[in-house]
Amino acid sequence: MTHPEDRLQATIANPQNMGEMPDADAVGTVGNPECGDMVRMWLKFSEKDGKKIIDRASFQSFGCQTAIAVASMATEMLKGKTVAEARELKSADLSKPLGPLPPMKLHCGDMVEGALREALAAENPKSEPRNPNLGTEPSPVADPTLLGSFQAPPLKAGKLKVVKLD
Repeated sequence: MTHPEDRLQATIANPQNMGEMPDADAVGTVGNPECGDMVRMWLKFSEKDGKKIIDRASFQSFGCQTAIAVASMATEMLKGKTVAEARELKSADLSKPLGPLPPMKLHCGDMVEGALREALAAENPKSEPRNPNLGTEPSPVADPTLLGSFQAPPLKAGKLKVVKLD
């Protein structure tokens, strides 16, 4: 049986789906002003049996190894999910395959969830209920690099201490 710490270390050593996706249909970016971590997630959709599904997901992260591991695991988990199924996922769901995260690393899952929510909102801004802790405008796909996000001032953080970056 694999120990949860071993799964975390293996994911950190070999992250999947890391990098920009130039042909993405949606992108979401969030950052944590307290620790300086940032995550950007790209989504590419396709149609299957009349439903929109996530065909591919990728990410970039400027932050700790745990944020990279959770984002990597999340992008694998999202493949084949419908948009509705993806909207139901919470940070604990996205990090669960890695085992329990230390309390001081729970924000990593929150950031990945925030990036996913922003990407889903950017894909369909009229129907996605906005998270008031992450700002009010969807992330533009026009600036596909996470580094480009550094130039925009962050919005005020909410309870999660996670902010959307334009």
